[in-house]
Amino acid sequence: MKKLINKPEDVVKEMLEGMAAAHPDIIRVHFEPNFIYRADAPVKGKVALISGGGSGHEPLHGGYVGKGMLDAACPGNVFTSPTPDQMYEAGKTVEGGEGILLIVKNYTGDVMNFDMAAELLKGEGYKVESVVIADDVAVEESLYSAGRRGVGGTVFAEKIAGAAAEKGWPLEEVKKVAQKVAENVCSIGVALTPCTVPAAGKPTFELKEDEFEFGIGIHGEPGRRRLKMKPADEIVQMMMDAILKDMPLEKGDEVALLINGMGGTPLMELYIVNRKVSQILDTIGVKRYKTLVGNYITSLEMQGASITVLKLDEELKELLDYPVHTPAFRWGV
Repeated sequence: MKKLINKPEDVVKEMLEGMAAAHPDIIRVHFEPNFIYRADAPVKGKVALISGGGSGHEPLHGGYVGKGMLDAACPGNVFTSPTPDQMYEAGKTVEGGEGILLIVKNYTGDVMNFDMAAELLKGEGYKVESVVIADDVAVEESLYSAGRRGVGGTVFAEKIAGAAAEKGWPLEEVKKVAQKVAENVCSIGVALTPCTVPAAGKPTFELKEDEFEFGIGIHGEPGRRRLKMKPADEIVQMMMDAILKDMPLEKGDEVALLINGMGGTPLMELYIVNRKVSQILDTIGVKRYKTLVGNYITSLEMQGASITVLKLDEELKELLDYPVHTPAFRWGV
């Protein structure tokens, strides 16, 4: 293992210290328990959005804390769910009087711990709602989840629900629009290499030089199958076939795209992926309203990519365009 770290047990704490030093105008960091929160929290009169998950997926979720997106993010250890006390303390810190929405990726540990935190917060009189994101079309069950995994669709859910909250929508309406995202988004990923969890010191799985994993999870969970390497266009066609089978799109539909790197993929290759995705959608007459290309939800240094497609309506388009200012997501400000 060769990484720019000190001690494996200190990586999350030292990452958080580095984030706090880099973005003091946007975020603050609380330790023991660990969570990142808006520098201006609590924002009175708005619903507070909280998400979180295992570290190693940066910039998800901490990079999305700020105006127009999350009020707080709770990082667990690498590839490990955050604990209920993290969400509980974060909730008390950022709640501005209008309730809390928890955005949860569909992994067993995340769902359980966020549910426990919600009960603790409700016990103290806070209004709390949750939305679970389960957008990975690769598998119905995995090593980590009961049902589909939550992956790139989480980014769109946090952006769109964050805009609704920033605009002053009530809790029920913010939850409703986050649920709309959850019901209209699909993702799938591929891996060209494994990644190495610092505490383990060795790759999470083995993949031969001439193989790729189709349908990989963001923790290295197995996908649909392992195949011999193919040209990029063939791999992207397989990925889009899987998405379009699950979410049929018609001529005239509008979508937002997330062409996401898994941490170790050159931007050059992600643009090559986007080229083919764009060609496929153009062929069926689907309009690409907004496209994001880059590292948004990663798996440490894994080489690979994921594609996320969100079907849009006018409400979702307006909220997607709404100004946002976070460490990793900025436009319109």
